[in-house]
Amino acid sequence: MMISKTSLMVRLLIVTLLSLLVIGCAGSRTSESTGEYFDDTVTSSKVRTAILSDVGLKVFQISVETFKGVVQLSGFVDSEATIKRAIDVARKVKGVKSVNNSLIVK
Repeated sequence: MMISKTSLMVRLLIVTLLSLLVIGCAGSRTSESTGEYFDDTVTSSKVRTAILSDVGLKVFQISVETFKGVVQLSGFVDSEATIKRAIDVARKVKGVKSVNNSLIVK
């Protein structure tokens, strides 16, 4: 069975495009893969929920961002004890590799 030149070119084009799509979804040291992005989004949501659900943390001014499992807490709180509590709560969330603190006592 002979494959026509056009058919061969179409197949080559499809393989090339699929290869580029897969490479485009891969992560690097400075960018997340698609899977990592979704994992980090879920982790951020879990940390926010844990902070809002904690009886000792009555704060709404804590921002949570996650990159490759590293959680960044930022915003304003009323005491050093609140900072320590927020960090402890974030560290206990599944998927958190480490917590960076940028919280400021006002």
